[in-house]
Amino acid sequence: MKNIEYHPTDIFNPLIKNRFDITQLPFGENYFDLIICYHVLEHVEDDKKAMQELFRVLKTGGVALLQVPFSENDTLEDASVTNPQERKKLFGQEDHVRYYGRRDFVSRLQQAGFKVEEIKYAKNLGEEKIKLHQLDREEIIFRGEK
Repeated sequence: MKNIEYHPTDIFNPLIKNRFDITQLPFGENYFDLIICYHVLEHVEDDKKAMQELFRVLKTGGVALLQVPFSENDTLEDASVTNPQERKKLFGQEDHVRYYGRRDFVSRLQQAGFKVEEIKYAKNLGEEKIKLHQLDREEIIFRGEK
């Protein structure tokens, strides 16, 4: 759509031309109406700075849809763990730097300024669509509003 400005970014993917550092985005304050940030923050060493940066560039009334791997336990992170195999064992993947606890993730987003809502979106789609798209009916999207 010509009336939508879209900025896909990935710091490593060679198919994406934008290589923005999520802790220092090259956009002014209140720039975006919508941010989609899926499975990024668990890779970022300074996730609190990244969350503050997402909040900064989001317009008042704007929405950030965020998703990370999480558990019902406390967040597990240890900056001294750099070995890929040890990271996989502790955090679920070789390039993850933490495994979030659900409550802690929400708290970190709130500390950055977001009003947070947890949405189990698939529950409202009906069994046919859940099966068709192979969705996890319990999956949570964290909706952060500025």
